[in-house]
Amino acid sequence: MDPALLKERATFLARARAQPSVEKKKVKSHKDENNEPPSKKQKTFKPSKPKPATSSSEIYDYKSSKGSSQYRFSVLAKIVKHMKSRHQQGFTNPLTIEEVLDETKQLDIGSKQKHWLVTEALLNNPKIEVVDGNTYLFKPKHNIRNKKTLMTLLKNHDLHGLGGVLMDDVEEAVPNAAKVLKLIESMVIVVTRQVDKKKVLFYNDKYCQFNIDEEFQQMWRSVTVEGLDEQKIVDYLEKQGISLMPDVAVKRVPLQKRKGNKKARTFKKHNDHLQGVLEDYSELTNKQK
Repeated sequence: MDPALLKERATFLARARAQPSVEKKKVKSHKDENNEPPSKKQKTFKPSKPKPATSSSEIYDYKSSKGSSQYRFSVLAKIVKHMKSRHQQGFTNPLTIEEVLDETKQLDIGSKQKHWLVTEALLNNPKIEVVDGNTYLFKPKHNIRNKKTLMTLLKNHDLHGLGGVLMDDVEEAVPNAAKVLKLIESMVIVVTRQVDKKKVLFYNDKYCQFNIDEEFQQMWRSVTVEGLDEQKIVDYLEKQGISLMPDVAVKRVPLQKRKGNKKARTFKKHNDHLQGVLEDYSELTNKQK
């Protein structure tokens, strides 16, 4: 072998030994760990905390929780709505709480909700009437069932000056209210309130109807009372020689005059301790000017 090549090889090895080197460890991949035998795998066991045993009674129930007032009142609202619909269809037989819950498909409510309905909600609801202590009926505002009782109610209101009856109350109380109202259409007057746009029924008393000349109607419409209070209107009528009925006249409250016990007011004087010390230098200033 050529001695020159051997010499170059020896110098290369010496240079390589002089340079420090770091050996990189081979990183085991996930596949290599899976391929290893089970004896070489490191097994680590972590102690698990014991879980508290929960009984079936401690499971959260949204129907029996304290914040379930919304659910309670939704059950009550469904019952009232069903009883109203049942009343408007002409059913007059009372129902027990079980029958009410069965017809409203709410038999899955808890015992607390059922107890609340029987002891509080249905007893205190103004739209529910309790019959014989354990059965329930719908209770409208007016006890009217047909055309005859409705006309009697309207006449009674007109006779005693009680005003009209709301259309909503009539539709709530009378079964087939649209049919009944059509039969009495000529005997009532329907007025729409400007405040809430609700319709009000008044009895149309034909004995109080009379014709007024067009001349008087125009005179009545030509009178303007804008910007006048009741007292000014009363004064104007009295000047024209028209007196009012004693019950209708505006009550005049006499003005109470204050008692004239006028006493001389005494004002508090300030700087009394400097009296006789202060001097007036206005004359000197005038001379200097």
